[in-house]
Amino acid sequence: MKEIKVFAPATVANVVCGFDVLGFAVNEPGDEVTMRLVDEPGVRLLKITGDDARLPLDSAKNTVSASVLHYLNHLNRPDVGVEIELHKKMPIGSGLGSSSASTVAGLFAINQLMGNLLTAKELVPFAMRGEELACGYGHADNVAPALMGGFVLIRSYEPLDLIALPTPSNLFAAIVYPEVDVPTKDAREMIRAKVLLKDAVTQWGNVAGLVSGLFLNDIDLVGRSMKDVLIEPTRSILIPGFEALRVLAMDNGAVGFGISGSGPSVFALTKDEATARKITTAQQAHLTKLNINSKAYVSSVNAEGPRII
Repeated sequence: MKEIKVFAPATVANVVCGFDVLGFAVNEPGDEVTMRLVDEPGVRLLKITGDDARLPLDSAKNTVSASVLHYLNHLNRPDVGVEIELHKKMPIGSGLGSSSASTVAGLFAINQLMGNLLTAKELVPFAMRGEELACGYGHADNVAPALMGGFVLIRSYEPLDLIALPTPSNLFAAIVYPEVDVPTKDAREMIRAKVLLKDAVTQWGNVAGLVSGLFLNDIDLVGRSMKDVLIEPTRSILIPGFEALRVLAMDNGAVGFGISGSGPSVFALTKDEATARKITTAQQAHLTKLNINSKAYVSSVNAEGPRII
């Protein structure tokens, strides 16, 4: 195989209470990468579409090409020539893992072209290097679920220990992206360096409850556990109408609601698709009243991760 086209999914990181240690993949939106092997050695990023000229074409500075470079260096294959086209099919800076989707699509593509030498889990460290380039910190709560599919727990970063979690049946995500600017770096800088012990205990209980709910196929327990006393109270300030969006979600049947990643996207988990669509419709109507444009996505949990198109 000399050429491949790959889709990689958006992700919901943190899942409210699991800052930097929990995330899940969705079926839409996502990014696409076309990659081909060529005779001339080196990695070249030929074209980017859908980014409004916001992303660098420099192969060392773009997350997708830089991650491919790290992968080939790991294999000690400087002789390999790669040409890449990146097609952004999701909003940048949305809190849905935009940089992650690009990076993961590129890594999945090059791994396929090289004979599928590494597992999805083994690709995660290379994708984390891309996240470090994008936002200054190599977290895995976007790239791990994007690569592995489903819900993923990062039990430890040093050493990296990733655990694939089960997904309850009929679980849907209702995602709304208010088109306001909340840069990931700025959102991270708002986080407190120290927390009260009683708040940490509450957070530990919620993370344990959410993971237990996934294993027990208990969506109500998952919903009860989707509470964040450490990060959300600060980050929610950056999202216009956040509390009203929460009320609309819960009043319309959500089991839980919160910020996706660093925002401004918000998400609700529901027990069926119809409820998810009802929630996104109500939330978009509210944002329209605030003169804020928005995009909405309704998706089951993506269990497969990236795929060949």
